[in-house]
Amino acid sequence: MTSVTRIQSGPRMSQAVIHGDTIYLAGQVALDAPGQPVAAQTADILARIDTLLAEAGSDKTKLLTATIWLADMTDFDEMNAIWDAWVIPGATPARACVESRLAAPQFTVEIGIVAAR
Repeated sequence: MTSVTRIQSGPRMSQAVIHGDTIYLAGQVALDAPGQPVAAQTADILARIDTLLAEAGSDKTKLLTATIWLADMTDFDEMNAIWDAWVIPGATPARACVESRLAAPQFTVEIGIVAAR
């Protein structure tokens, strides 16, 4: 039987769950940059993702999928400028990006990741 490891678990959710060699991250928001422009929020989120992946024994070279939620699709290019500088060429994940109302108005971007270990 494959074990399940949870990272930064709370009463509602875990920030990461590892099953076998797959790492599932919860949707990440900019806790250190709420209310900031989309570029600042995206950079904050990607730094949080780097930290969680490292804690799970992985890194951004092993991304499998990414789901990005934007509060407003007019921010697509601004978010992509930060995303494109962060991802590793040749190791980009399958990705979806959609417009969605997020949990709180100060958040304009949320990113969920699945990665390999």
